[in-house]
Amino acid sequence: MRRPLELYIHIPFCERKCLYCDFLSMPAGAGLRSRYAEALAGEIRRKAKSCGGYEVSAVFVGGGTPSCLEAEQMAKILEAVREGFFIREDAEVTIECNPGTLTEEKLACYQRLGANRLSIGLQSAKDGELRRLGRIHTFRQFLGNYRLARELGFGNINVDLMFALPGQGIADWEETLGKVLELKPEHISAYSLIVEEGTPFYEAYGEDDRKRARGEKPEFLPEEETECGMYALAREMLEKEGYRRYEISNYAKPGFECRHNIGYWRRASYLGLGLGSASLMENIRFSNTSDLGAYLGGGYADLEKVLESPECAGAVRLDKKEQMEEFMFLGLRMADGVLAEAFRAEFGVGLEEVYGAAVRKFARQKLLAQAEGRVFLTEKGVAVSNYVFAGFLLEA
Repeated sequence: MRRPLELYIHIPFCERKCLYCDFLSMPAGAGLRSRYAEALAGEIRRKAKSCGGYEVSAVFVGGGTPSCLEAEQMAKILEAVREGFFIREDAEVTIECNPGTLTEEKLACYQRLGANRLSIGLQSAKDGELRRLGRIHTFRQFLGNYRLARELGFGNINVDLMFALPGQGIADWEETLGKVLELKPEHISAYSLIVEEGTPFYEAYGEDDRKRARGEKPEFLPEEETECGMYALAREMLEKEGYRRYEISNYAKPGFECRHNIGYWRRASYLGLGLGSASLMENIRFSNTSDLGAYLGGGYADLEKVLESPECAGAVRLDKKEQMEEFMFLGLRMADGVLAEAFRAEFGVGLEEVYGAAVRKFARQKLLAQAEGRVFLTEKGVAVSNYVFAGFLLEA
C-alpha cells in the first residue's frame, strides 16, 4: 500500500519583487526561466524514482510567481510530475498566480495538465494600496483574470488578501473584503502584513513596527488595536457569507479547505522540489540549495541518500521531542486544534502527561480551551498565538 505524499514545487521568479516580500524570488529573463524549467523537470524525474512507494494527494506550485512562466515551461514541469509520480485521481493540484501574468493560453494549459485549483494573489482591492505594496497589477486586472478563470471552468479559486498595511484603515479593509466577497471565491486567505528584515518595507517601516511592539503609537502602520479589529472584521464578514475559518488566516466554503495547507499543519510527508524548497519525509527534514547557479548545475538534495542515511546527506532526523513540539504548534494553528487521541496514537503517550501543565496554564489565561477531546486556541489565544506556541517547546 502506497504512503501519502504531498509535493511543493517552487518557481522563484517574478516580474518584479514586491516591497514586503522576503521569499526566495527574483526577476529573471526568458532564457533563465527556460533553463530553470529544464533543471526542475530533471529534478522531478530523478526524485520520483525514489518515491515508488508513495501516492501524491496534493501538488502545490508556489513562488515567486509561477504564472510568470510561459505555458510550455509549466507544461514541462507538470508533465514530469505526471510521468514520474503516482498521482491520486482526486488529487488537489494548485497553481499560484498573480494578476497581470495570466492569459487564456496559460489557464487552458493548467487545466490540460490537471490543475484544478488556482490561488490568486490580489492582496488589496484598492489600487493605491497595491502601488504601495509594489504589486504590478490593478484591481481591474485581477477582475479580468478572475472572470477568465471562471469562464474556462475553474471551480476552486483562492484569493490572497493582506491587511494592516501602511496607511490602511478599517474602512479600507472592509471595502476590499466586500469586493472580494461579491465574487464568491471558494477560499480566502487573509494575512496580516509582517515587516520582514531585508525588505524595502523594513527600511521604510521597521522602526514603526518596533514602536508598535513596544506599545507606542506607530506613524504609518495601523495600531495593534486596529489590526485586531481588522482580523475580527474579516472573520465576521466571511462567516456571515458561509466561510469557515479552519486555520488562523484561512477561510473556506465547506469542502474547499486547502488540502496542501492542512497536510503541512498536520505534519504529513511533503517533498519540496525546486530552488530552496524544504521537505519533511518520514520525520526527516532537508532542503535544496538556495544558490541558483548550484541548482541549475544539479546541486539539489539527493533524495535516495537522504532517506537511506540522513546524517551523511546533511539532513536532520527529528527526534520524538521535536516531533511533539511541531505536532502541537502546527496543529494549534487549526481551528479544530489538536486531538488528544491523535497525539497518543502518534507518540504512544498521553497529551496530558507531556503537556498537561502548559494546557492548564493557557486555559487559566483563557488562551486555550478544551472540548470533546480537543485542545484549541480561543479567540484571545489566536491574537497571541506565537506566545502560546512557545509554551509547547519542551526542555532538552
